[in-house]
Amino acid sequence: MSAFPFILLALATWRITHLFSKEDGPFDVIYLVRKKAGAGFFGSLLDCFYCVSVWVAFPFGLWQGNNWWQKLLCWCALSGAACLLEQATTISKNNKEKTPDYKED
Repeated sequence: MSAFPFILLALATWRITHLFSKEDGPFDVIYLVRKKAGAGFFGSLLDCFYCVSVWVAFPFGLWQGNNWWQKLLCWCALSGAACLLEQATTISKNNKEKTPDYKED
């Protein structure tokens, strides 16, 4: 597999995972799905970015790999890339929020 399709699939995995786990979606469709899932097993899966990334990356990994071990590696790599992208985007947000307001008298 070349780098360009992997990068595109990693970005798509991150985007879809972010939509399912962190956003309400167009016309609040994703919000309604999360609400119907409730607080049980499936509801908690949709709240966890890392859990959702595993299942979003699954079909992309199956599609991209040529044999069973490439499919498995692509699946794990795409989920890992989505997790790294999420960490990169949340670190910048967390650093801004955790900066204390300090004023010297």
